[in-house]
Amino acid sequence: MALQNKCAGFVVSDSSLLRFEAFVDGRWVKAQSGQTISIFNPANGACLGDVTSLSDDESTTAVDAAYMAFALWSSLLPQERSAILRNWHDLMLEHKEDLALIMVHEQGKPISEARGEIDYAASFVEFYAEETKRPNIESVTSHLRDAEMEVWAEPAGVAALIMPWNFPSAMLTRKAAAALAAGCTIVAHPSSETPFSALALCELANRAGVPAGVFNVVTGQPTNVVEPWTKDTRVRVLSFTGSTEIGQLLYRQCAPTIKKLVMELGGHAPVIIFGDADLDTAVAETIKAKFATSGQDCLAANRIYVAREIYFEFCKKFTEAAQSLTVGFGMDDPDIGPLINERAIEKQKKHVADASVRGARLTCGGKQHPLGSLFFEPTVLADVPDDALIMHEETFGPVAAISAFESEEAVVAKANASECGLIAYIHSNDPRRIYRVSRALQYGMVAVNRTKVTGAPVPFGGMKQSGLGREGARQGMEEFMEIKYICRDWA
Repeated sequence: MALQNKCAGFVVSDSSLLRFEAFVDGRWVKAQSGQTISIFNPANGACLGDVTSLSDDESTTAVDAAYMAFALWSSLLPQERSAILRNWHDLMLEHKEDLALIMVHEQGKPISEARGEIDYAASFVEFYAEETKRPNIESVTSHLRDAEMEVWAEPAGVAALIMPWNFPSAMLTRKAAAALAAGCTIVAHPSSETPFSALALCELANRAGVPAGVFNVVTGQPTNVVEPWTKDTRVRVLSFTGSTEIGQLLYRQCAPTIKKLVMELGGHAPVIIFGDADLDTAVAETIKAKFATSGQDCLAANRIYVAREIYFEFCKKFTEAAQSLTVGFGMDDPDIGPLINERAIEKQKKHVADASVRGARLTCGGKQHPLGSLFFEPTVLADVPDDALIMHEETFGPVAAISAFESEEAVVAKANASECGLIAYIHSNDPRRIYRVSRALQYGMVAVNRTKVTGAPVPFGGMKQSGLGREGARQGMEEFMEIKYICRDWA
């Protein structure tokens, strides 16, 4: 079946990448009830198709399959798992254009960003294809006479992966590649708003030679799909990317079964621009930090703090740059595409109205874009007070909030006055200040004079209520492994 779009029609070259069923135990399956979920293009409201919606019992069959497949997959030589992952990586790049087209139409992302995400997603598979060979038995110097000691890293078991809608390909591979490399089998639940990307990647993993039962993708309502996994003792790891509120719910649900949890939760990133920063660089990089993925990014700048001595000039240049951003349909490759749903639009309106009532100055934008109901103008608010909602809630859209600061100590205190601690951005040319502020910020990641910092080799994750554990890097695979200590007596 070729996926058609009323806004900008296209046909994927490999129609078998478009799947409307779940994938369980090596087979594409439909819900016995016939229940489905309709998927819509956020750019124009067109229905892209109906994806099957499995019941809680049917979701549990995916765990059955993963549990049965664990012995086979975990016993493969690391080189054998590596070869399969390498095949998956190569197939992703071979089908990059189709995967990007699917993402544009279900998520709304501009085509260049979608292509970039496929490259990003594939990089995790490539990285873990190599990393799977590296966990070694570690010798420990014995403190006991006549005893030899070793530490083994072993796969934890079945891993449940729960993905968000804003990065539907990369968030799957960042989790799945690490889990598969570790020797775990997986049950994965994509967002009900963007399931097609995950299903296409699952099809390619199947072609790459992943054995039946090792990689299962279950579509449906989260309560039906995920809740049984949180209660199932056979699921030993749960990895989730999404809001802090849902993370807290999953944390509570998983407590009785004491699972390992990996959680990448909400962000509320501060950008701190000191008076000694290169102003043009700070403006350009902060535009990227705020408006990439139409602002729908956990790393997006939410609070922009600017030193008083450059505040006026920064606001002027930043507003001009925001006004130059293009808004449009994904296939036209604009700077800003549609937001994912009406709730996102309402949040932009709420934050703009609240900040304005509290004395903020609207320098551009501030309302829905005439292009469609899910488009919002790139918006800049200056002189935003600390008590405005936008200074405490994640906006997840193209609304920027700017505030002046007087001293380094004051701005660090403001930046840290949040239970979110995912990423912070600094702009300065003073190396001593960069070091001091980087150390003082209570964030899992700090970007200095740049925006792009993520990638497969780095441990991605936050502090406080922005999450648990890390994804990417060696640490990302270790999240799916257990440590076993062996003590042998040769006497």
